[in-house]
Amino acid sequence: MGLLVVGLGTTIVPLDTSVNIAFPDITSDFGIPIADIQWVVVFYVLTYTSLLLAFGKLGDLFGHKRIFMTGLAVSTIAFTLCAMAPAYHWLLLARFLQGIGAALVLSCGPALATALLPEEQRARALGAYTMMFGIAAAAGPSLGGMMVQTWGWEAVFWFRAPISLAALAALPWLRPDQARKRSGSFDLLGAVLLAVGLAALLFALNQVRVDLVRGLLVAVLGLLAAIAFVLRESRAREPIIPFAPFRRLDFTMLNIFNGLVMFVGFAPLLLVPYYLVRLTDYSLAVSGLVLATSPLGQAVAGPIIGWLLSLRPWASRLALLGAVMVGLGTIGIGSWTPASGIWAMALPMFLQGVGLGLFQVCILDVVTGRLDVQDRGVAGSLAQVSRTVGVVLGATGLSLIFAALSEGSDFLAAFQSTFTYAGAGLLLCLATTLLRPRLWFDESRN
Repeated sequence: MGLLVVGLGTTIVPLDTSVNIAFPDITSDFGIPIADIQWVVVFYVLTYTSLLLAFGKLGDLFGHKRIFMTGLAVSTIAFTLCAMAPAYHWLLLARFLQGIGAALVLSCGPALATALLPEEQRARALGAYTMMFGIAAAAGPSLGGMMVQTWGWEAVFWFRAPISLAALAALPWLRPDQARKRSGSFDLLGAVLLAVGLAALLFALNQVRVDLVRGLLVAVLGLLAAIAFVLRESRAREPIIPFAPFRRLDFTMLNIFNGLVMFVGFAPLLLVPYYLVRLTDYSLAVSGLVLATSPLGQAVAGPIIGWLLSLRPWASRLALLGAVMVGLGTIGIGSWTPASGIWAMALPMFLQGVGLGLFQVCILDVVTGRLDVQDRGVAGSLAQVSRTVGVVLGATGLSLIFAALSEGSDFLAAFQSTFTYAGAGLLLCLATTLLRPRLWFDESRN
């Protein structure tokens, strides 16, 4: 029951996939250019990504449940303000507030979930958590489409307010018996440097396509802030991120591959909608079902992998399997033609989704297992940050690759090549790591 409440509260974040379907109505209602709609995403993603680790540390110091509940309260206010925004700039400010709420919720969600069960059932808790995350991500576009059509774009925000309120009302009754607070102080300056560094680097990725010089200048600012953060934290008595686990190559590589897998895994969300519109005659409902097969695969994989990890400490090798499935599924999507039936399209999407779910549970299991139990907030946040960095890299990198391939060829050829190169590139990177198989097959480290 406790996991269900935590999962319910967490769903308000992946349900943000419902907002994308409202973009045309938002641009029309506020009379803004289509290009400006990107800021609805940028304000939100940059905010929650840059704050995740700092809020995870706050959870470790002051209690994960307290931070999680604060996030639900902030999110409820933000959803209401988004739905009531009288002008576009007010919507952006509300999205900034929503990003703060999402960071508070995501930073302590995995830690709170694992605290509800005994430590030996940690993987099962993370599997159930991933399943609920995937179900919400799969349901978002379909719910969003129905709500926009019936009540307008405002509905994609306000329908989540009752969900967050319901979870907020139930949370005080939960008793996370395994939770342990860390003593010490919060490094505010370190948190500011970390937030500035992450936000600047991610913003630079967004801007590099528009203005290369501005993107590079912002990247330099982010790099300087990141260096200052590392120097400060390496001497801090109570660092926001403990650096000791990163001295082990397998731990560092798993976090790098978390970003790389999400880079490739983002391709369907970016390009498949355009394929469905241009090269099929499917209805909006059927197209939504095709898009939902990937997050559905994540939801199916979550509890199964959680159960398997509770029996065998195979997190690294199962993460490798998940990454291979993502690569193969992506190549499979690149084989689509206008003659492909719906099952031929759904199967590689589902395979990719299962791989993503498998990898996400494994990376969460590894980081929560390697870091001290008192650092569970930071551990869960670390996995979310590397995941989001991969998504932002995918949005930029895949767009550039597709644009380059589109020159001198038609849409279908560019689409097929983008997915084939992305999937093959991931498999090639994985193959190079097998030169040191202990990175994936040393069970004693899990």
